[in-house]
Amino acid sequence: MTYPEVSTTHASWGAGSPRLIVTGRDERREVLLEDDVVRIGSGADAQIRLDGIDALAAEIRHDANDEYVYVPHQPGETNARLRPMDAAEGQDGEILRTGARFTLGDWSFVYLRDEFADHGRPYGGREGGELSRQSEQPPRPDYTAESGRAPDGPPPEQTAPNEEPA
Repeated sequence: MTYPEVSTTHASWGAGSPRLIVTGRDERREVLLEDDVVRIGSGADAQIRLDGIDALAAEIRHDANDEYVYVPHQPGETNARLRPMDAAEGQDGEILRTGARFTLGDWSFVYLRDEFADHGRPYGGREGGELSRQSEQPPRPDYTAESGRAPDGPPPEQTAPNEEPA
């Protein structure tokens, strides 16, 4: 049996139309994540302004590794465990992957990013278990020039250049 060449989900900086589907009782809208920090709340400085939640309820931060990170500032539900993150400046956060869901008040949010840019697994998922049928992706590109800031360091599954794997 032959398998296709390994593709990656590493695309250019910010590619893949990262966006949130925002739904409330009588409203549904799609919001592109075009800024490096998108504030969600009821306050005047929120890019996604919604009634019934805190003035600054949450942020979506585009980090130096081209990931989008959810950082809540008010209680809500998520479909993943929040953990302290550098991109969240030590606060709890979640790296968003297509289909990630969270709530704030009566509002629901679903994150979407086109598969070719979602930095997850090649071909959009696992087939037959972790690495059983597909090779690991090559290291992600250095987005320093495109992001305009210093990298936060390699993701846990990668090693820095000139560093031996553990």
